[in-house]
Order: sequence, then C-alpha cells, then structure tokens
Amino acid sequence: MKINLKIIMLLALTMALSVVSGFTPAAASAVDSGKILFVPLDNRPITDKETRRVAEKLGYDVVVPPDTLLGTREQPGDPDGLWQWLNKNAPGAKAVVVSTDAMIYGSLVASRNHELTQDTINERVERFRSFHEKHPGLPIYGFGTILRTLLSATHSGNGMEPAIYQQNAVMLRDYSALRDKVEMGQATKKEKRELDKLTKDILPAAMEDWTHRHGLNYNANKALIDLTGQNVFTFLFLGGDDSALYSQTHYETRHLREHGKNVGKTKLQITSGSDELGMVMMCRAICDDKRDIPFIYTTYNMGKGRNTIPKYCNEEIGNDVDNTIVAAGGMQVPAPERAELVMAVNTNPDGNTLEANSTINTTKPRKGTMHFVNLVKDLVNKGYPVAVADIAYGNGADNALMNELHKEDLQFKLWAYGGWNTATNTTGFLIGTGLLTKWMDKQSREELMLIRYLDEWCYQSNIRQKLGAAVWAHPGYSQSTGNLDGARDFVSQQGTEWMKEFAQQNINLPANLSLKNLRITNPWNRLFECDIDF
Repeated sequence: MKINLKIIMLLALTMALSVVSGFTPAAASAVDSGKILFVPLDNRPITDKETRRVAEKLGYDVVVPPDTLLGTREQPGDPDGLWQWLNKNAPGAKAVVVSTDAMIYGSLVASRNHELTQDTINERVERFRSFHEKHPGLPIYGFGTILRTLLSATHSGNGMEPAIYQQNAVMLRDYSALRDKVEMGQATKKEKRELDKLTKDILPAAMEDWTHRHGLNYNANKALIDLTGQNVFTFLFLGGDDSALYSQTHYETRHLREHGKNVGKTKLQITSGSDELGMVMMCRAICDDKRDIPFIYTTYNMGKGRNTIPKYCNEEIGNDVDNTIVAAGGMQVPAPERAELVMAVNTNPDGNTLEANSTINTTKPRKGTMHFVNLVKDLVNKGYPVAVADIAYGNGADNALMNELHKEDLQFKLWAYGGWNTATNTTGFLIGTGLLTKWMDKQSREELMLIRYLDEWCYQSNIRQKLGAAVWAHPGYSQSTGNLDGARDFVSQQGTEWMKEFAQQNINLPANLSLKNLRITNPWNRLFECDIDF
C-alpha cells in the first residue's frame, strides 16, 4: 500500500504536540473557545451573521463591529471607525478575521465605486502593519477581493459600479477578455484586430476610470501580499470576484500570483470568489487555534467533474477547491476511509453551469442526477461524514437533486450542504463549515443545514421567482431599480408563508427542529438575498 508522506508527517507533528503540551485533537472541544474578532465584508446575512453562526456553534465568542460601521447596499461602511473598533477590542482576542476590503474601502460594493486616492488607500493598508506591531501575538487572517469583471450592462447597474460603465460594460468585458488572451499568447489575429477596435470604441472617460479603479485595487492587493511576506498576516486569502477564464479579474489574478510566488501557499492563496472568503478564514483561524488539520476527501459527479469551469469563475473548480482547502487549514487525503469530511461536488456532466431560476431547473432527473444521488447514498451508507456541494446551477439549488435526496431521506444524514450564489461561494462556504463539523453536535449540524436548505433550495430556486412575479405590480415596489421599498412587509409575509408550505412538503424535519416561528426578511431591500430566522 502506498503511504502518503504528508499524512505521516502530520501524524508525527500531532504526536509531538501531544507530548509537549498534553494536547490531543479529541480534547480540542473541551478547551474554552475564546474570542474572535470578525470584520465581515459587509452586513449581508451570508457574509456576516451566517458566518458568525458557524463559529458560535463551537462555543466561540465572535465579536463584530456595530452595524453602523459595516457596509450596506447603499452605504459604503466606515473604515476609520472600523480601525478604531478593531484596536479597542483587540485585547483578549484569540484571532482577528478581517475583510481587507472593509478596512480599506468600507465594503465590497465600496471597493467598486469609491473615490479614494492612492495615498489614502496606501495609508489604510499600512495600518495593518501598525496593528500587528501593537498586537504582535494576535494572528490576523485577512481576506480580500480582486475587482470583478463586468459581465453585462445590468451586471453593473443599481449603483454597484460607476454609472459611466453602463453603456460601455459589454465592450469593457470583451476588451479585458481579449487583452488577457493576448498576453497569454492565445489570441488569434482576428481577436487582436477586435482588441484594437475596442480600444478605440470604448468611451475614453469610461476607459480611464475603469483602468484607474482596477489599478488602485491591484496595487492595494500587491501591498497586502507584501505584508503577508513580512508576517503581518498569518494568512491572506484573495478571491477574484465575479469573473471568467479570460477577463480583467483573471489577468490580475495571474499577475498577483506571480507577485506572491515566494510567499508560499501556507500563508497566501489566490482563487475565485468573494462572499465565502470570510467563512474560509474563520475556519482557518479555528483550526489553527485548535492546532488541528482536518482531513478531507473530495469526489465529483460524472463527466467534466473537477475540470468544470463554472460560470463566474476563472479556473477549473477542482483547482479552486484544492486551494481553498489549503486556505481553510485542511488537508486532502486520497481515500474516504481516512477523511474526517467527504465532500461530494454536484456538477453537470457537460461542464455547463445553468441558472437556478431557469425553467430547466425542474424536479425531473437529468443526465448525471441519479449517478450523483447514488454516489452520495453509498458514501452515507458506509458511515462517512458527507457534505454536498451543489453547483450544477448558479444562484440556487438543483431541484432534481434535492427532490431525490428528499425521497431517499438523505437530507439530514449529511453533515453539511451548500448550493448558493456562485460555484465557489458554495464550495468555499461549505469547506469552511464542513471542516468544523467534526467539533459540532448533531443538532448544531442540523440547524446549519436547515438554514442552507431553506435559503438555497426553498428560497433561491423556487420562492424567489414567485415573489418576483407577485411583487411586480405592488405599488410600493420599484420596477426600475428592483428595490422592495414599500413592498418589503408584503414580501416578508408572503415569502414566509410560501417557505413554510414548501418546507412542509419537501423537507423531512428532524424531531428537534421546528419552523413554527419561521420568518424571512430582505435586509438589502431586494429579492436576491434573504435573512432566515426560525
């Protein structure tokens, strides 16, 4: 039998720690968990509340800034206020998990549409060094984004980017894709001519602003990488926000990887994604605190599998998952028998990513559905702790898969589930959550899974579309912006009613869980995300 050298080294290290300090992984849950300072990307439920909730299941006191300091959909957040808060609350903390976007720009949205100068950005980046010098024994786990690529005119709407991008969005997207392709040596002569034409056709003011804004973000990320190399950050996790294989985000990702190649993958990872980064770094902080490296085994659906390049991503999902596992503090093992978590990834056999709100997302099994269900069923029946990453569709769950898991009574035989937003949002949040389930009791795992089923399956793949149709003619709804405004109470009440009905028909609730007090709200004044309490 071939022995994995890394596993032998890890076991030897664990034994050494046990001899020196009396520590054993099994005793980790008995240790007082302590305080973690967490500065989220913004105040959306998934980036803030739901990330905190996972760590709190392990007994950690996750301390976050007051909501008035965090970015919202309309407000950029308060970097100066956040720095004051961080310094004030640092004493007694075990770790800091911090969004660099929040500390530099204010939030994710603010990183796209701010009016900051290079000098202001540089000064805020340097504050990380000052903070580290004041608190040298406090580990800092930073996560930040590489500015996203515009995919369409509507993608840049509603104040998410400067208004000047609206009429130039598609041309900027195509320009960035072709420039990336040219530098990689993969462009045809025709594509090079198209690039020259786009350079002339794009509105000069839009090109100037776009180039300047990307340059500011790129320089800030380079500086953060340099600080990581100087041991200011214990770990830095950068993610390319909404992207594609050929794009400006991919272009910058390639160059940032080159810039940080000497830092080492045990301190720096650069991958796709944004909203999941905080959960991954929370997991890393906890694993480091417990001095443990959870083992994980990954397996994919038939067909393209790990070679799938999902929509909104700039690399194969297998590479992204591999890098994210390292960032989260885990280690992949070659067989499920050795794993503390088995993650099964639901991809479409042809490698395409569909949209969860499309008419094709029905409960009827399609190619690959039953193969994947049987794979999961077999793993569960063998007693493995199984997590399912549902990424066949973007922005929601695979109805056919979920229906079959319900019929097979597998929903709460899993240890974790994810199926929201982009593929890497799903896999990253699931890895971060799943690696920590080894320290959770059954009820904690079930409560976390129920939230995911209600959000990803009930709401995103089914109820949200019904609410969109129902709210359209409501007098309080803004058809031009998508703002719920005066229709928020209607959406909350109707959405709660429909979610209860859907859950009653499709979720086999464990005896210890109840949806009697279920209520959903829409804190960002839009339908895209919801907050769930029960």
